[in-house]
Amino acid sequence: MGSAARVVVALLALLAASPLVLGEYAQQILSQAFFFAVAAVTVDILWGYTGILTFGQSAFFGIGVYTVAIALAYYVQSELGTAAAMLGAMVAAALVGAAVGWLSFFDEASPIYVAIVTLALPVVFTQVILSGGAYTGSSSGLPIPVPALSIMQWYWISGGLLLLVSAVAYVFVSSDTGRILVAIRENEERCRYLGLRTSRLKIGLMAVCSAVAALAGSCYVLFGSVAAHSYGDFVFGTELVVWTALGGRGTLIGPVVGTVAVNYVSAVLGGNLPFVWLLFVGFAFVLTVVYLPHGVVPAVGGALARLTRATVLRRTGPGVVGGVAEARPAAALARVVPSGRPRVEGAATGDESGTPAVELRNVSKRYGSLQVLDAVNLRARRGEVVGIVGPNGAGKTTLLRCIADGRERSSGEILVDGRPTAGLAPQECVALGVSRKFQTPNVFDALSVLDCLRVARSYRASASRWRRTPTVELPEPALHTVRVSGLLALLDEPAAHLSHGSKQALELAMVLALEPTVLLLDEPTAGLTREERAAVGSVLTELAHSHRLCILLIEHDLDFVRDISTRLVVLHMGRVLVDGPLAEVAESEVIRTIYVGGGAGR
Repeated sequence: MGSAARVVVALLALLAASPLVLGEYAQQILSQAFFFAVAAVTVDILWGYTGILTFGQSAFFGIGVYTVAIALAYYVQSELGTAAAMLGAMVAAALVGAAVGWLSFFDEASPIYVAIVTLALPVVFTQVILSGGAYTGSSSGLPIPVPALSIMQWYWISGGLLLLVSAVAYVFVSSDTGRILVAIRENEERCRYLGLRTSRLKIGLMAVCSAVAALAGSCYVLFGSVAAHSYGDFVFGTELVVWTALGGRGTLIGPVVGTVAVNYVSAVLGGNLPFVWLLFVGFAFVLTVVYLPHGVVPAVGGALARLTRATVLRRTGPGVVGGVAEARPAAALARVVPSGRPRVEGAATGDESGTPAVELRNVSKRYGSLQVLDAVNLRARRGEVVGIVGPNGAGKTTLLRCIADGRERSSGEILVDGRPTAGLAPQECVALGVSRKFQTPNVFDALSVLDCLRVARSYRASASRWRRTPTVELPEPALHTVRVSGLLALLDEPAAHLSHGSKQALELAMVLALEPTVLLLDEPTAGLTREERAAVGSVLTELAHSHRLCILLIEHDLDFVRDISTRLVVLHMGRVLVDGPLAEVAESEVIRTIYVGGGAGR
C-alpha cells in the first residue's frame, strides 16, 4: 500500500471514529467547516497551483445554495428532483465559470483581469439575490425542507465529500497535468512558447472548480436548511482566500486545515469574544503573509523535515546520503529515454531550390514613434546556422520575437515553411515548427529538471490528468543536450537550484523537445564557461548538420559565431546591413565599424 493510500485509510478511520468522542455541537461546527473546506480546496487549485487569484468561488458556492433552495422551495419534493437540482447547480456554475474564464484568460490578458472579474462576481450575485424579493428570500433568507438526517450522518457526509474531493484533487495535481498547472503559475509566457494552450486549460479548470464549489453549496444548504445571500457574497469569497493563505496554498491540506481550524475556533470563541476574535484572525493573517508567506502547514512540514534529516544524519552519518546522491545518474538513464518517433523532416533540405524554413519580407516593428525594425528581409533554410550580429539596440531580440509571435510585427510578412504567421499566438507558431530560447534562462523554478522536460514534452505527448508518467521520452537532439550538459545527474533537482549554465542547457533541451524545424536562440552561451560554450557549440552544429534544423542565433561572442555559423547577418539600427557567407562577412569592414564605432544602447 502506497503512502497516499495509507493516508486515505487513516483519514477514513479518523472520520468514522471521531463522532464517538465529539459532541453534537462539535460535529455540527465541523460539518459546516468541511463543506466550506471543499470550496477552499478549489481556491487552492486555482490560486495555489495555477496562480489564479480568485475571490469568486463564494459566488459559485452561492449558485449551488440557491439553485437547490429555489428548487426545493417551489418546484421539487422528491429525492430524485433534489439530485437533479444539485446537478443543475453544478452545470450552471460550470457555465458561469467558463464565461468568467473566457473574459479573464484570453491571450495577453493581465493576471489582474481575473481578480477584477471575480471581485465583481460575488457583488453581482448578491445584488441578484437581494433584488429577488420573496422569491429568493432577499436579505431574510429562504427556508427549505431538508432531509431527516442526524448530525452524525451529516458529519460523515460532509467529511466524506471533503475527503473525496481532496483525494481526487491530490491525484490531479500530482499528475502530468498538475505539473503543467505549476508551470503556468511559475512562467505562463514560457508555457505558451512551448506550445501549450494555457488559456484553454485555465478556462476548463475554472469551470470544473466552479462546479465543485457549487456541489459544496448544494450539500450545505440541505444541511443548513436556509439559503442566505452571505454564502455567495464578497466577504465569504475573501474568507476562502484568507483560510487558504493561512493554511498554506499549493498544498491541498493547508486550506483544509486553515478552514477547519478557523471555523471551529471561531465558533468556540466567537460567541464570547466576537470582535476580539475577528481582530485575532486579521492579525494572524497579516503575520502569516509577512513571516510565513507559504502558510502554516508548509512551515511546520519544513521544520519537521529538517528535524528528520538531522536525526538521520546523527544516526547514520553523511555517507548514506552521499551514496544515494551518487546512485542518481545511473537511475536517471531509465527515466529519460528516446521518444521513438521518426524525426520530422520538412520539404526543404537546405538547398536553394526548396522552400525557405523561415522568410521575412519587409518586416517592421514600431513602438509608438520608435522604429525598432525597418523593412527587414531575410531568408534561412534548413541545415543553416544563421548568426545574427550587431551592436546593442540593433533590434536582434525584437526580430526573434516577431518570428516567434505572429502578433508582434507592425508590418510586413513572415513565412514559416511557406505558411504565413500573421496574427498567430506563440503556441500557434510552435505548431508551425518554431521554437524560441530566451535571452536569459527561462525555466520553471518550482519544478524539478525532469518535470520541466515533461512539461516541455507535453506538446508532443499528451499529458495525463490522473497519473504521473515515470519517464519522459525525448527526441534525440534534446536527449543529447541533456547528456552532454550533465543534467542526467540533476533530474530530481529543482530548476531554481541549478547553475546558470545548467539552466541554459535545460531551456535548450526544453525547446528541442518540441521537435522544431526553426530554432531561435538568443545568446545561448551568455554567462557560460569556455567548456560549456564548446559543448553548446557542438550540440548546435550537430542539430544543423544531422537533423537539418534551421537555426537563427543571436550572439555577441563573434568567435563562437564564427565557429558554428554558415551565414552571418549584420543588423544595425533595425536594418540588415550585410547578409552573406561567413568568410565574407566575418572579416568585413562593416563588422569592425559597428562594433568599434557605431553601437547604440540596447
